Amino acid sequence: MSALAEQVAASVKEAMRAGDALKRDTLRMVMADIKNRRIELGRELSEDDVAAVLARSVKTRKESREQYEAAGREELAAREQAEIEVITVFLPEPMGEDELRAAVVEAVAEVGATSRKETGAVMKVLMGRYRGRIDGKRASGVLAEVLDS
Repeated sequence: MSALAEQVAASVKEAMRAGDALKRDTLRMVMADIKNRRIELGRELSEDDVAAVLARSVKTRKESREQYEAAGREELAAREQAEIEVITVFLPEPMGEDELRAAVVEAVAEVGATSRKETGAVMKVLMGRYRGRIDGKRASGVLAEVLDS
């Protein structure tokens, strides 16, 4: 088991001892996702694999939160936000705007991209290199700006 997965498992136990139901339940779902991914791949997960599972968990909760907010279900949106905050503790610090722009420019140069047709190749490089630290939506927006200029 990766160090990150062990850290999540230890936090589940900690939350159980503290009686923190939200944290306990959220992290149990994350552990189930990690286990499912390990079974799916048929091997032990690396730190990057576990970070990808955590990032995917955050992404789905953000999407759910947005849908709840659009439907006027503020209590459910607040729960999703609380779960996001529990999970993000385990993720690396997200990139700042300047760092993101520099990474996009570097990836564009590396791929040799000159038009939006090559967006997929650039995004593949970015997401592979900065998994867990980069938001795909933000990165594609910055990429579009860079390619259009």
